[in-house]
Amino acid sequence: MNPTKKKGLGRGLSALFGDEAKNTTNKNVEISKVSISDLTRNPYQPRETFNEAKLEELANSIRKNGIIQPIAVRTNKSEVGKYEIVAGERRWLAAQKAGLHDIPVTVLDLSDVESLEVAIVENIQRDDLNPVEEARGYKRLSEEFNYDHEHISKLMSKSRSHVSNTLRLLTLPPDIISMLEEGTLTSGQARPLIGLINASEIAEEIVAKNYSARKVEYLVKSKKEKKFKDNTYDANVLKVQDRIEKILGLKVNIVNKKNNSGKITIEYKNLDQFELISDLLTKH
Repeated sequence: MNPTKKKGLGRGLSALFGDEAKNTTNKNVEISKVSISDLTRNPYQPRETFNEAKLEELANSIRKNGIIQPIAVRTNKSEVGKYEIVAGERRWLAAQKAGLHDIPVTVLDLSDVESLEVAIVENIQRDDLNPVEEARGYKRLSEEFNYDHEHISKLMSKSRSHVSNTLRLLTLPPDIISMLEEGTLTSGQARPLIGLINASEIAEEIVAKNYSARKVEYLVKSKKEKKFKDNTYDANVLKVQDRIEKILGLKVNIVNKKNNSGKITIEYKNLDQFELISDLLTKH
């Protein structure tokens, strides 16, 4: 990590990445070897998946060269003699694959808040986090530290627009979020789908036809333009649409095509609104 990126990141990050971690005489830092079974994962770990192939590569490197950089840990408050990983869980998992019994650690004196900050920032700054994990990390920084987008962008050395656009990915439908987590869809392909009613349908087309991010932007734009043409309402249709919306108190969209065929869409946001629509449509 570039040292210039660590300024102003809090004592927790300073302890992990700054001069304090190098100073073994500091009372807050202790470097030693512990049994690999005495380590437990960090409950604040934002990473949910680890690439097995890359883990195996790291395990092979550890078998050959050992662990060069100690794993950052803190004392486990609930289990005497145990340590909680602050940063370096991937190395810990690879060390298990490599068959190591003891592992070098840097013991830091961090609070729960500092441990959370370090875990999130250290992981987000890695290149192999999937966009959903990255977005959820930003969300936790926002919700649990009250960081605004500007603060997060400075903390992560990312542009503010990158942070905002990444967070917006979490507003996509669950099936598209799953595609992002699995890697079948990239953030560049998914971003133009934000806010679209038929986002899932378009996402399936993107994956099936392997569209590039640029192609997706063109596709979404063309679909919006087509929808605008199809929705060329006359005054009478607009009046009917407004009247239905006022009666229901719900968003209504009427599509009337040139041959006077079309559809009426009624949007609902909760079960009560759904039951209202259902009751009205099933009355005899």
